[in-house]
Amino acid sequence: MAALRYAGLEDTDSEEELPPGWEERTTADGWVYYASHLEEKTQWEHPKSGKRKRVAGGLPYGWEQETDENGQVYFVDHINKRTTYLDPRLAFTVEDNPVKATPRQRYDGNSTAMEILQGRDLSGKVVIITGANSGIGFETAKSLALHGAYVILACRNPSRGSDAVQRILGEWHKAKVEAMTLDLASLQSVQRFAEAFKSKNVPLHILICNAAVFGAPWSLTEDGLESTFQVNHLGHFYLVQLLEDILRRSSPARVVVVSSESHRFTEIKDSSGKLDFSLLSPSKKDYWAMLAYNRSKLCNILFSNELNRRLSPHGVTSNAVHPGNMIYSSIHRSWWVYTLLFTLARPFTKSM
Repeated sequence: MAALRYAGLEDTDSEEELPPGWEERTTADGWVYYASHLEEKTQWEHPKSGKRKRVAGGLPYGWEQETDENGQVYFVDHINKRTTYLDPRLAFTVEDNPVKATPRQRYDGNSTAMEILQGRDLSGKVVIITGANSGIGFETAKSLALHGAYVILACRNPSRGSDAVQRILGEWHKAKVEAMTLDLASLQSVQRFAEAFKSKNVPLHILICNAAVFGAPWSLTEDGLESTFQVNHLGHFYLVQLLEDILRRSSPARVVVVSSESHRFTEIKDSSGKLDFSLLSPSKKDYWAMLAYNRSKLCNILFSNELNRRLSPHGVTSNAVHPGNMIYSSIHRSWWVYTLLFTLARPFTKSM
């Protein structure tokens, strides 16, 4: 129980409470045993429940195992600047022969990235996340970096990208993070980014297409396309094409496209049922910000599905994900009305 309280995950199940005089410990290879200071004995079974347990996964992010001058193992929490002889993994023990839980049982709409990644070692994995200096992109980048991945924050604004890197390093100084410039509103910038990444001669295991604009007024990019369509979809489409060869060589690899449930509320076909290209990049008189966003998100899903069909035989999977309705981030900054709506919905939606 002391370890659970220390980790902020105090157990409320009385069956798991230790009797007075008992202590929970771990072996070097992760098995849990119990020591009685009153009877001066140890045993593998929990003194009340009779269950055998082991720790789940590796150390939480920011923790390292050290050995003192007497040869005794202790644990250092670099995030909160503290040390303890209690194994922090005791907060995440599992039974020796547990019934395998289904994803639906383990995770739900309140689960956080840190909870899902608990115990996973992503050392050696290389990740690119677009729009990673704030919002969902930043939280994703931080979570992956704090679990050992080498994360590249692909951001339009170099200064904000650098600030995001420093925020992650402030949580764990050993995190492997880097910011690179990527402006999805410029196909030339996408090409430069891909060339710069390829020059690093590293693999690419995860590409997360996260960056997006929402509720933006009509404007054209330097490539002559409507901005919402190019930033949310076409820029990512081009980026994946440029990095496809690296993804194949790095397999198993994956592409994650952040889409939205709002894709359901639009159409991109004309009256005859054929794709209407004028709807994808509309003129100013035919533009409505919300519809433009919805269409770009529908394109995301269609692209992700086809990409998975083509690349999954080569070890590269693609998934589109709906992150949650009206999560309060900076995506609503384009118009004060959207900011007001997101603010009003904030108490009822998932928090960052």
